[in-house]
Amino acid sequence: MDAAALSPLAARIAATFPTLAAAPPATLERIAREGIHRRAPAGTVMFSERSPCGGFPLVLAGTIRVLQRYPNGRELHLYRVKPGESCLLSGSCLLGRINYDAAGIAESDVELLVLPPATFEALIAEDETFRRHVFALFSERLSALMQIVEAIAVQKLDQRLAALLVNRDADGGEIRATHQALADELGSVREIVTRLLRSFEDRGWVDLGRERIRIVDRAALAGLARG
Repeated sequence: MDAAALSPLAARIAATFPTLAAAPPATLERIAREGIHRRAPAGTVMFSERSPCGGFPLVLAGTIRVLQRYPNGRELHLYRVKPGESCLLSGSCLLGRINYDAAGIAESDVELLVLPPATFEALIAEDETFRRHVFALFSERLSALMQIVEAIAVQKLDQRLAALLVNRDADGGEIRATHQALADELGSVREIVTRLLRSFEDRGWVDLGRERIRIVDRAALAGLARG
């Protein structure tokens, strides 16, 4: 069966998720049929700490930010789930049958399919392509999380901020973000991030505006990020 013979939603799943494109048509149709179609506006709490996992999400559109919150109010950014990706933490909670220990926030309007736990477990057991999708997710996210641990343990905050700005500026445009949002992503506090940004501005590396940052000297920031 080719893509034209699939139902519209099953064909969209195959087109959005490269790691599932080779799945048998019956698997794609099952995901489309049994997955719970959900839309949520930006800012929606998709899941929170200590809550049970209701299913395995397949993000079709938008971005979900996964973060760890601490009693002192600080946050640590863990990763983002973008279109064509799934949430590592959700898969881990379902496999281990434990509650979430982090939160997921819709960073933009999102659209997703949520596979019920029973469907997720059946596909893991029965379908090799779906199983590879989940295990590849674990491998990729674990590597990214190890990089975060290394950055926190080894890099100074100014290096991490420089790296974040360079990565955010991949398209060469303005970075639209508040100082608080950057601090949350770095697991720091707004006052320190603001002070570092102003030092970058004094050196002629960035131009600061209201909720926006324009990189002036990308090479200098990249050099600082590399240490």
